[in-house]
Amino acid sequence: MTDLHTTAAELVAAARARIAEISTADLINAVDDPDTVIVDIRDIRERAKGFIPGSVHAPRGMLEFWVDPSSPYYRDVFGQAGKRYVLHCASGWRSALATAALNDMGFEAAHLRDGFSDWVKAGGPVETPDG
Repeated sequence: MTDLHTTAAELVAAARARIAEISTADLINAVDDPDTVIVDIRDIRERAKGFIPGSVHAPRGMLEFWVDPSSPYYRDVFGQAGKRYVLHCASGWRSALATAALNDMGFEAAHLRDGFSDWVKAGGPVETPDG
């Protein structure tokens, strides 16, 4: 086994130290705000079990490409001026890393600190694909 110089937990901690984090309560209060774009970066199998109403699905593996206007994979949803983008995953680890990567690219974003699991626990609204 290879000795790692940095653990995944250390990467997440370093990312969280330099990005904006949104509490679950604050995002629940902003769920209907037309100037807030909630971006679900979870795997499609996770999203199939439930998601935040109105959220945009942008799988973690494609996120940087969908945000980059010079990419052939660019998505217009990421070109909306004046919007606040808040990323989330299940527990806040992947979204912290993704938010740091987008911030490094010059794309301003924040993330849901404790993830979708805390959203559900706090009673945030949840939709399922079948309605």
